[in-house]
Amino acid sequence: MLPILACSVLALAIVLERLWTLRRRRVVPPRLVVQIWQWLQAGELDDARLRALREGSPLGRILASGLVNRVHSREVMKESIEDTGRQVAHELERFLNTLGTIAAVTPLLGLLGTVLGMIQVFSVITAVGVGDPGELAGGISQALITTAAGISVAVPSLVFHRYFRGRVDELVLEMEQEAIRLVEVLKGERGDAEVNQG
Repeated sequence: MLPILACSVLALAIVLERLWTLRRRRVVPPRLVVQIWQWLQAGELDDARLRALREGSPLGRILASGLVNRVHSREVMKESIEDTGRQVAHELERFLNTLGTIAAVTPLLGLLGTVLGMIQVFSVITAVGVGDPGELAGGISQALITTAAGISVAVPSLVFHRYFRGRVDELVLEMEQEAIRLVEVLKGERGDAEVNQG
């Protein structure tokens, strides 16, 4: 039971941390490309704003890497955005493997508890026979409790693992679209009206 309890505490901590970290407004602030375009037109995009942009959000970090290379070709700019994007995507997936492992391992820990409980039941039967139901009940209850505990930790862990995987995929796609929009704006492939529509 102790490993199952430890897994449940760890899973809860990961779920709460990921719920906080993967909020849409935190990862992909609204109208960030519009704000950057306004800074560029006003000549206000300096090192301090780039630093604030980089530290403000994951999307800001991706866009800042493109802005640093805005004087270079479209390919160089896109490559730096893609490199930073891969790092950001990796950070957004942080702890998800651990949550998936918990979802896979806790039913096995429950099964192990079941096996140990049944071994205890058969040991009692061997020692005292089947005449004392009180002696047998301890092993059977241990078997059932650990199985139930393992499954009750695994199911929510698996649900949240799948939910966060989908959430990360959505956010990465949205950041990709925003980064492409910025590249197209800076390289003159989109007009002012299209920037402000985003």
